Amino acid sequence: MARAPSSVVIFLRQSTNSTRQNSGTQIRKITVEPKNNEVNGEGSDRNQNDELPQGVNQHFTDIAKEVAKIMRTKSKWEQTLLSDFSSFNFTNPQFFYELLKHQNNAFLSVKFFHWLRLHSDFVPDQVSCNLLFDSLLDAKHTNAAKNFLEVSGFSPEQGSLERYIGCLCEGGMVQDAVDVFLKFKDLGVFPSIATWNSALLGCLNAGRTDLVWKLYHHMMESGRVMADIDVKTVEYLIRAFCIDGQAWKGYELLRQMLENGLVPRNIAFNVLISEFCKQRNFAKMSEVLHMMIANNCAPDIDTYQGVISGLWKTKRFHEALRVFNDLKDRGYAPDRVMYKTMIHGLREIGLLDDARKLWFEMISKNILPDEYTNNTLISDLWKNKRFNEALRVVNDLKDRGYAPDRVIYTTMIHALCERGLLGDVRKLWFEMISKDILPDEDDYNVLIHGICKSGNFEEARKLYKEMHDRGYGKTTGSYNMMISNFSLNGGENEALALFKEMPQKGIARNVISYDILIRQFCKKRKVIAAKELLKELLAHGIKPSTLSYTPLIENLCETGDMKEAKELWNDMKNRGLKPMASDYNLFITALCEQGCIIDGMECLITMLKNSLRPRNRTFKTLFRCLLQDERLDDSLFLLDRMSEIGYSFGIGTWYALVSKLRQKNILSSETCLDRILESN
Repeated sequence: MARAPSSVVIFLRQSTNSTRQNSGTQIRKITVEPKNNEVNGEGSDRNQNDELPQGVNQHFTDIAKEVAKIMRTKSKWEQTLLSDFSSFNFTNPQFFYELLKHQNNAFLSVKFFHWLRLHSDFVPDQVSCNLLFDSLLDAKHTNAAKNFLEVSGFSPEQGSLERYIGCLCEGGMVQDAVDVFLKFKDLGVFPSIATWNSALLGCLNAGRTDLVWKLYHHMMESGRVMADIDVKTVEYLIRAFCIDGQAWKGYELLRQMLENGLVPRNIAFNVLISEFCKQRNFAKMSEVLHMMIANNCAPDIDTYQGVISGLWKTKRFHEALRVFNDLKDRGYAPDRVMYKTMIHGLREIGLLDDARKLWFEMISKNILPDEYTNNTLISDLWKNKRFNEALRVVNDLKDRGYAPDRVIYTTMIHALCERGLLGDVRKLWFEMISKDILPDEDDYNVLIHGICKSGNFEEARKLYKEMHDRGYGKTTGSYNMMISNFSLNGGENEALALFKEMPQKGIARNVISYDILIRQFCKKRKVIAAKELLKELLAHGIKPSTLSYTPLIENLCETGDMKEAKELWNDMKNRGLKPMASDYNLFITALCEQGCIIDGMECLITMLKNSLRPRNRTFKTLFRCLLQDERLDDSLFLLDRMSEIGYSFGIGTWYALVSKLRQKNILSSETCLDRILESN
């Protein structure tokens, strides 16, 4: 690996000053034993057996083999080992070393170590500790190696510690890796540049750029390490700059590298291209792309992915499409990620036709879209009423061996229910169940609603029972949904039966339960039954809603029973309920038509105070009744108020008013009339 020239090192010293971060990290008590041939970072290949006493007792070897076999074959060897070898001294360091040699399971070896410490004051020798530590690293038991260091207190060799750093970084334990580096620094030992690079990469993969700069700060303080930095080191720093939103520093570092004849891998160019796209700095993005090509680094699929993704994120849709098409024209094969990016981008801007074409192109190249891409495309097609195209996508997936998931099934079931295609729904329903995809409560509710719309209440009831048997639907909301389905589709008797069933099943009724039936009874002119339900609701202490009253009030108004209608209206308002504009419109019109003009006028004034806007028809009805009753002052007042909130009046309104004024020879209202005319 080529080393970075001095000009790059100088740039790095200058550009990373602002990124240094102090850290109060505590360091584990690890010591390092540097050897004469290791201070330059090279590991030692010495034979560890040279440090052991010569002529190991054959008896130890035989016992070690037997114990290793017992540990591998007996599940509770810890409970019997001492009694099985009652006269043997397990604490002898030579025996421990022999056991490690014959035990090929690092986890069992460290388990034996802890067992020994539990039953004695066993202290293993340095060579055995290194052997056990290395075996844990070979097996990638990083946590076990960390624990062994902490409890044993031994001093690993530098080569072992460098391997330990690599394992920590691979396992995402980057803070622990940095702690080990700090210990190296305290002892004046210098790990190899490969180890530094391994740690930098680990910190990047963990998203810890703060640790990248902390490590690099220590690298800069060591002249020997700075002299060894290579292309990978600089590449990782470029990536860290980009992650921290300092792409311009990464760009300058890249330029310094190229000027000195060092060319990084594509990933360094790609990350800069992607970051400049995010920043909408397309001039710099283009410059990096040209630098890449000029240095014989052919842009790869990741390069174009960065460009396209950046263009989509910055809403440059047509440019993204152009780059994507150019990419294919040049012979590049887009991968799944790029197709996914394009399909979702096209969906977002409403180009479903193009998204669907790309999906089929992707399939034709045996690049299977992921579940999210499939589900969102199918869902969009259904939402846009493109049912046949959605079915074609689903069938194409099936033909290629792709099993639709729950999302696809439920999307199709919901859409087909909307269209009333219950035959197709049933086929999908049973197909879904046959593939062990059990319907959830929402699926049941949708299908039951569709069946109720078709008037097949018996099937709906059976399906509802099946839903109960599966543990769904035992809630107030579920009962309300069923009562509503039956009520809206002519199944009043079934709805009432469910309503009566609720307390028997221990299901509490709420205001919605009552409101559904009150509305349905009123629709069928069963006013007495509706009033009884309202009384029952109030008697149970359930807080009513406006919908508990308004259907009854509407019915009473239609039958001319204005006294009771006004009583219910006042009761509703006294309970703090606020009628909607449509409720006011209906009530005011009914009051006027039944001769209660003053009440109608008061209602309209209240309506305006509550910032509710009356319909034109409501205004015209009230105005006509006021004129007929020769309440001319109120008529002028009404025109004035309506004019204030932006109503304009036709010539017929003015003609009717002026005619009445002339008949009564009323001139005192002239000023008010002039003001209204001016505003119109």
